[in-house]
Amino acid sequence: MQYDYIIIGAGSSGSVIANRLSEDKGCKVLLLEAGSKPNAISKMPGGYVLLHRSKMDWAFWTEPQVNVNNRKLFVPRGKVLGGCSTTNAMAYVRGNAANYDAWAAAGNEGWSYNEVLPYFKKSEQHAVYENEFHQKGGLLHVSFAQHPSPLTKVFIEACEEKGIPFNEDYNGAHQEGASMLQFTIKNNKRFSTAEAFLRPAIKRTNLTIRTNVLVKQVIVEHDTAIGVELYTGARSTEKIFCAKEVIVSAGAIKSPQLLMLSGIGDKNELSPFDIACKIELQGVGKNLQDHVCTGTNALSSVPTANSAIKPAGMLKAFAQYLVLNKGPFTNSPIEANAFIKTNENRSIPDIQFHFAPVYTGNDYKTDIHNLKTYPLTNGFSIVCILLNPESSGYVALKSADASDAPVIQPNFFQSLDDKEILLKGLKKAMEVIDAGAFRPYSPKGLHHPVRNATDDELAEHLCKSLETLYHPVGTCQMGSGSMAVVNERLQVWGIRNLRVADASIMPNIISGNTNAACIMIGEKAADMIKENF
Repeated sequence: MQYDYIIIGAGSSGSVIANRLSEDKGCKVLLLEAGSKPNAISKMPGGYVLLHRSKMDWAFWTEPQVNVNNRKLFVPRGKVLGGCSTTNAMAYVRGNAANYDAWAAAGNEGWSYNEVLPYFKKSEQHAVYENEFHQKGGLLHVSFAQHPSPLTKVFIEACEEKGIPFNEDYNGAHQEGASMLQFTIKNNKRFSTAEAFLRPAIKRTNLTIRTNVLVKQVIVEHDTAIGVELYTGARSTEKIFCAKEVIVSAGAIKSPQLLMLSGIGDKNELSPFDIACKIELQGVGKNLQDHVCTGTNALSSVPTANSAIKPAGMLKAFAQYLVLNKGPFTNSPIEANAFIKTNENRSIPDIQFHFAPVYTGNDYKTDIHNLKTYPLTNGFSIVCILLNPESSGYVALKSADASDAPVIQPNFFQSLDDKEILLKGLKKAMEVIDAGAFRPYSPKGLHHPVRNATDDELAEHLCKSLETLYHPVGTCQMGSGSMAVVNERLQVWGIRNLRVADASIMPNIISGNTNAACIMIGEKAADMIKENF
C-alpha cells in the first residue's frame, strides 16, 4: 500500500497526529511503534511502579555523572502504544505561560502561550473546569483523583502554613502555589494517548498501526524524505514509501538517534559509524535538558501506600481495585503539587514539589521501580524538582544499530546554580514536611534528611538521591540558529517532507511535567500538516 504519511512513534505526540490526520478519509496514514499494546497493569494508575524496566520501557541509562558522585541515572522511556503516557505518573501539567512566550520571542512564530492554548484546550475533556483555560468535549479526559490519600489535603495546609498559597488550578491564570494534581485518569483508569486518540481511530480503514517494528532509518533521497526502512529480522529489512511526509515522533532520545542513523546530523559524529551525511545539522542530539529531583520524607502514624506493599496489603489493594474500583491502585503515586520561587525576584517558579503518600527510607537503598526495596514503614515524601536547569547535554550514537541504546549525557549539575537552586528548594520542602499541619499524623515530623543537616550534608544528599523526573527534551530543537534542527513548522532544515513532532523540538524545557505539552505539540503539528492537504 502507498501511504500519504508515515509516523514513527505512537507516543504522546504521535498518537495525536495519527488520529487527527486520519480524520480525513482520503488520507492514508501508517503509524509505526517499536513496542506493543498496553497491558492490564498499565491501565491501573497505581500500577505505575511496575511499568519501568518492563517490556514497555526502553530503560535507558545516562553516562556516569561526574557532578553526581559518578552515578548513572535511570531514563525510562515508553516503548508501547501511548509511549510515556502509558507508563508515566499521569500528571497533567502544562508548564508556565512564560515558557511558550520565550519560544516565540526566540523567533518561533506561532508558539506563544496565547497561540498554543487553543491546542491544549482542543484535546481536553476536563471533568471540572470549562472556562477560558479549559474545555469539555475533547478526546483527553483530565480529572482530579477521586480517592486521594487523606494526607494530600494536609500537604496543601502545610504549604499554606509555610507561605505557599493555595492555587485551585495551576493550569489556569497563574501557576504559583499549592494544588491538587490534575491527571489523565478516567473512572480510576489511566487514560493514555493510546486510549484517548488511538482507540477512537483504530477502526478507520485509512489508518494502519503496526506494533513491534523498529525503524532502521528514514530513507532520504535528493534531500527529500521518501519513506522508512524497518528491521524485519536479524539480517532482513523492509522499505515502505510515502507520498507526502515522514513524521518522527520517537521522543527526545530516539528521535535524534534516528535522524543520525538516517544521515542527518554532525558529519564528524556520523563518519566513525560509516554513516553518509545527507545533510549536516550540528544540533541533532544536542541541547538535551531534563528535570532533576531530590526528596525529603517523614514517618506517619497512619497507614500510607507502604501498607499496600505488604503481601496482605497488596492483595487487599488489588481486590479493592478489581471489585470496588477503589483503594490505592486508583491513584497516581503522586497526588498534589506546588510551584514556588526560591527568590522572589524571579519572574516564574523555579522549583516544583510533588507530594507522594509513600515513605522511601533514609539509606538511599530504595529503588522506586522495585517494590521489594521499599520500606514497609508508613510515611510520606515530597519530591523537590528543579524546573529551569541551566545544565544541558547531548544524545549521541553508540553504534549504527537502531536497537542499541544511544549515549545519553545530560551533564547534570554542570551549572553550580542548578545545585544551589535545588538545595534551596530542598530546604523549603523540609520546612513543609516539618509543618505543624502534619503533626497529628507525623508526631516526630521531618525524618530525612535530618533537621539540623548542614549545607554540605544536604549537598551530599542531593548527589546520593538525585534522579531525573523523566522529562528529556530539546534534542531536535526548534529555531533558526546554527544549532536548530527544525523550523517553527517542525520541518527539518534542509530536508523536504520530514518533520519532528515530540518533546525533542522544545528549545527550552518547560516549567513542569512535559506530557501535556507533548500532546499539544501533536495537536499543533497535525494542524500545520493539514494545511497542506
